Amino acid sequence: MSPGHGLVLAAPHPAALDAARRAAGRGGNAVDAALAAAAALTVVYPHQCSLGGDLIALVHPPDGTVRAVLSAGAAAEDTDVEALRAADSRMPAQGPQTVTVPGVVAGWAALAAAYGTPGALPAALRDAAGLAREGATVSAGLARAVRDSAPRIAADPGLSALLTGPDGRPVDTGDPLPQSRLAKVLDELADDPSSFYRGAVAEALAAGLRRLGSPLTAADLAAHRAEFAEPLRVDTADVRWWAAPPPSQGAVLPSLLTAAADTADLSAPERTRLLAARCQDASAARDRLLGDPHGQSLDLAGLLDPAPLAGALPPRPPFRPSGDTVAVTAVDSSGLAVSLIQSVYQTFGSGLCDPGTGIVLHNRGSAFSLVPGHPGVLRPGARPPHTLCPVIGSSGALLLAAGCQGGRAQPQILAQTLPALADPDADPVAVLARPRWVIGARDIGFEEQTLLAEPGSVPASTASAPPGLPVVVSDAPTDLAGHVQVVRLARDGRLDAASAPRADGGTVRHTPSAPGTTPEGTPV
Repeated sequence: MSPGHGLVLAAPHPAALDAARRAAGRGGNAVDAALAAAAALTVVYPHQCSLGGDLIALVHPPDGTVRAVLSAGAAAEDTDVEALRAADSRMPAQGPQTVTVPGVVAGWAALAAAYGTPGALPAALRDAAGLAREGATVSAGLARAVRDSAPRIAADPGLSALLTGPDGRPVDTGDPLPQSRLAKVLDELADDPSSFYRGAVAEALAAGLRRLGSPLTAADLAAHRAEFAEPLRVDTADVRWWAAPPPSQGAVLPSLLTAAADTADLSAPERTRLLAARCQDASAARDRLLGDPHGQSLDLAGLLDPAPLAGALPPRPPFRPSGDTVAVTAVDSSGLAVSLIQSVYQTFGSGLCDPGTGIVLHNRGSAFSLVPGHPGVLRPGARPPHTLCPVIGSSGALLLAAGCQGGRAQPQILAQTLPALADPDADPVAVLARPRWVIGARDIGFEEQTLLAEPGSVPASTASAPPGLPVVVSDAPTDLAGHVQVVRLARDGRLDAASAPRADGGTVRHTPSAPGTTPEGTPV
């Protein structure tokens, strides 16, 4: 980034904002700042993301050629599919059989090589190592996750060691969170990120996975590569949107953005009813049609333009994948923008932390189907259907990058926020504070398909929901309505950003100063 470029970033934790400020202060661009924030989050948010998770990102370089970075790991080549089918009709929700190859480190390296500045990623990883070694403090969000997951933590020696204080009690808000083993791994990755897949870190992790009962091997780790892919694209009114392709559920986002644009001039009840129905259709299409495009032909047209349900109900997820994601968004005044999402899927992922490396392992494999012939069926070497759903939008007025926490509801949440965020005169902070609704079943805590509405998000008229869809109004804003992070660059050069008020984070603006002065890094 040239000395005259400023940037803004949004992230869900203060430590991520501090890391981004340091990266920008070293002369880093938007991608460098996002990677620094992402590395810090793997230290302070082990319930939501880690080195043992996956990454999907979209990048808009100054020339406007948007690319997707898919670093979603595959199932082990030695996976015994028939043994899993014999045990149950569904994949287990957690445990060693749900651990797929972690993709986040390869994703970071790919982003840094393609869009970062030399030396920025090693510096960010050393900063993260220092954070782990010195001991970050436990946030309110992590403390809630520890309380809610007490049995799961107690059942795993690695998680117990990570999340139990010296007095033998679970860590709580403000407690130190030292992670010496993770700090050592981050230092090694700063010297050589490929070591995670083909080196000392890979050997240590493969041995730990074997002890935990996972079929993943060093060969599975070595086979992983981050993939650069053509994103999906849709034009609505005067905005062009890009979404991640399969195995990401970003494939259903274009249809929801089109529906949001088509219903913009309708009455509030009718707009809500039609958009909610489209969300049901898109969810059903995702559950029936989404899978890994490698090795098979997917019905992409059915995902991009879902057929009406006509009274049918989409499959119910076997568990509620809460706390699944962190999104980091950044843009600088050169026109470089990134939406980066990384996660361990369910809270604390597989429920396993490798004691040797301190890495919490995700449970992305739980999203596989065991139904023969399903596009998302478990296959050795296949990637599971993925919830991570970054998005970038561009118009004659502005460029924006957005992403959110929200599990399977991410496309629904984005469809309700992006149209307003595309208005250059809208206050992004006010937009993210608006009440929202989500539709789901077990994934949002209900046994049947339900529209969960924050107060004020759904008109009082019963005609505001599709027929047969019950409406439950929450007492207050809920995390289930998503933690959206957004950054924007107006064509006149103005930068702004917003972070969901439901999360622990915020935004930061970096404005380089004249020679001989101190660069500014301030909250937006």
